[in-house]
Order: sequence, then structure tokens, then C-alpha cells
Amino acid sequence: MEQTVTTDDNLVELNQKLDRLVTQVEFLTEEAHRQKRRQQEWDELKDDLIPIGNDIFRLSVEQLEEVQQHAQIEDMLRLFKRLLRNTRNLEQMLDQLESMSELWHDISPLTQQMFCTAMTQLNEMEQKGYFTFLQGGLDIADRIVSSFTEEDVRQLGDNIVLILQTVKEMTQPEIMTMMRQTAHAVTDDEPVDTSMLSIFRQMNDPAVRKGLAKTLQVLKSVGDQPTNKPTN
Repeated sequence: MEQTVTTDDNLVELNQKLDRLVTQVEFLTEEAHRQKRRQQEWDELKDDLIPIGNDIFRLSVEQLEEVQQHAQIEDMLRLFKRLLRNTRNLEQMLDQLESMSELWHDISPLTQQMFCTAMTQLNEMEQKGYFTFLQGGLDIADRIVSSFTEEDVRQLGDNIVLILQTVKEMTQPEIMTMMRQTAHAVTDDEPVDTSMLSIFRQMNDPAVRKGLAKTLQVLKSVGDQPTNKPTN
């Protein structure tokens, strides 16, 4: 009985070994097929690349013959060595280009939004007449520039402080009010009594006498100014 059990165990162990052996054989067979397929693919790739390589070599020879007078083999070797020496610099440049590309990808939506906003603002400015006003200002500036000589510009620079002070005084509220009232009185279409009697009556008005006194004072200031005689 024990001998039968031992025989059965041996058979079971033998079957297990056979199964493992079959598995290994199948693996080796599959690996051999895989290697064969790889070799076939490599052979096919080699058969495809050889004509391409031959064409590339032929074209390279033809192109090199065309530039033979301008570039020698030594020049190409020197350039190749220089490229090899600057490999790290080229890598850094490529890294910077990649960083710039990523940065542009990140800010591209913002730039598009800014562009749309700017176009909207420009359209609103055009509708309000900013550009028309600017064009008119440029025309005025062109007329001013064409009307003054170099000597006029030099004198203007010498007297710019005096001009600014005069403009400052002229823009005082009381001066602006007086100029506005004067312009209104000149452009008023209401009939004015110019008889001597009416003029004498107006002289009784303190405001008229004050205005006349200031006018005479202005005329006196003008008369006191020295006259610049032109030099020959």
C-alpha cells in the first residue's frame, strides 16, 4: 500500500516537472519567435533605410560640391567641434526657449484679453473724437513749426520763463473774467448810445471811471516800453 502511494507521488512530481518543462519550452519558443520577428523588422527597416541613406549621401555629395568653393571639410569639422564644445550652451538655450514657450502659453489668454480691452478703448476714443482732435492738434503744430525759423525758436527758448509767467498771470480768475466780459461786450448786438451826453452820463458810473483809468494805465505801460529798432 505504501509503495503504491509512493509511486503516485512520484508520478505527480514527474507531471509537475513535465509541466514546468513544457512551460519553459513554450517560453523559449515564444522568445525565439519574438527574436525572429525583431530580426525581420530590423531587416525590413534596414532595407528601407539603405536606399534613403544612399539618396541622402548622394544629395549631400552634390550639395557639398556646390559649396566646395566656399566651405571646406576643415571648416565643417571646426563647426562640428564648436557645436560639441557648446552643447551645454545649446541645451540652456533650448531650456530658455521651452520656458519662454510655456510663459507665452500662460500669458496668451491675458494678452488676448488686454488686446480686446485696448481695441474697445480705442474704439470709444474714436467715437468721442479723440483722434480727430489729435489730428487737428498735429495740423496746428505743423503750422506753428513751419511758421517759425530757427532764430525764432532760439528766442522763444530764451524768453520761455517770461512767457510762462505772463501766461500764468493771464490765467488768473479775475483776468479771465474780465476778458470774458470784454468779449461779451464787444460781441453784444444790443444798440449802444454813442452820443456825447450818454458818454458823459456813463462817466458818473464808478465802474466806468475805474475801467477808463485802468485802460489809460495800460496805455501808459505800453508807451513806457522801449522800442527795439531793427539792426541792419
